[in-house]
Amino acid sequence: MRRQAVQLFFITILLLLHTSTGYGVQKVDIETGAEQLDRYIPMLKNKRVGLLINQTSVIGDRSLLDVLLEKHINVVKIFVPEHGFRGTADAGAHINNAVDKQSGLPIISLYGNNKKPAAAQLKDIDILVYDLQDVGARFYTYISTLQYAMEACADNGKKIMVLDRPDPNGFYVDGPILDKIHSSFVGMQPVPVVYGMTAGEYAKMLVGEQWLATAKKPELTVIPCSNYDHTKKYELPVAPSPNLKTMAAIYLYPSLCFFEGTPVSVGRGTDKPFQQWGHPDFKGKTNYFFIPKSKEGASKPLLEGQDCWGKLLAVNEKEALDKVKNGLNLEWLIQAYKWYPDKEKFFSGFFEKLAGTSQLREQIDEGLTAEEIRAKWQNDIDAFKKIRKKYLLYPDFE
Repeated sequence: MRRQAVQLFFITILLLLHTSTGYGVQKVDIETGAEQLDRYIPMLKNKRVGLLINQTSVIGDRSLLDVLLEKHINVVKIFVPEHGFRGTADAGAHINNAVDKQSGLPIISLYGNNKKPAAAQLKDIDILVYDLQDVGARFYTYISTLQYAMEACADNGKKIMVLDRPDPNGFYVDGPILDKIHSSFVGMQPVPVVYGMTAGEYAKMLVGEQWLATAKKPELTVIPCSNYDHTKKYELPVAPSPNLKTMAAIYLYPSLCFFEGTPVSVGRGTDKPFQQWGHPDFKGKTNYFFIPKSKEGASKPLLEGQDCWGKLLAVNEKEALDKVKNGLNLEWLIQAYKWYPDKEKFFSGFFEKLAGTSQLREQIDEGLTAEEIRAKWQNDIDAFKKIRKKYLLYPDFE
């Protein structure tokens, strides 16, 4: 009996090691919508199919495109969001239309001057399939692309299907609610910075709250994930964009993206983008620095070639999660503002688009603490959570 108990102990330890990452964050056996072929392949049979995909649209280690073609689905066109088909383009870079060399299918960019699919681009399809891995931050542009795609399909009588994927930041809701006067491609709807919803849930909310810019209702189908809920930490199998290389960066991104509206670098052009921040003028205030350099996904990074003194926030996902355990972390933004010598030039016009409000800038100018700022948006968060609850497909975190 003692020997059996010892064996059972070691088996238990092995199982625990098998079901966790190197950083102690539990992995879970989640099936994405795309992986559940039997649930949606019948709906695509004998249809002309358009795909809105990129490098994250995978089933195992294979592209959704390749799997569908192998299943004899008539894919006629590929649409791609910001960062392109392979996900290597700089943020905001112009993406040209092209042809996929392997399949010979046309690739239509939904970025730049063509953010919404045109009627002519949808004419030869019956259904558009959306399968992009999002990161759950309002200013990450994939949900804006989703909204435009839904509007275009509604206006042109085309069906749209969302193959759902987990939200890696879906375990909390926080941040200022967007004021519609600050609507842009980095924030189109009155939701907080971290809205705690998958793409499928968000799509249902766009329809249910009548937030789409069309009087017509899209014929929407969502293929939900299996074994997912909003308490689970989902480790992305593929980087969603070139500067979100790690889970640590993905967890820190909602807090650090505010810096993109300031002169401060978040480490684009280094091996740790969105895990650090710094500026040449911060020398003498800290011992840590990095040097941005041109590289794929950051061809002309902010402060290229300059010593950027600042803070390294986390080197692994466990550290990153600890830094945002109470929600968005505004301490870093406030600290950088205090260190920056010319307060009048710290915030750019883009900052208010990212924040979705002018109030955050004003509150930092006034010297409010992070706790005081976060307290001011709590009532709005509570109101949004009531809206959000109506459209959840998975058990919530509270």
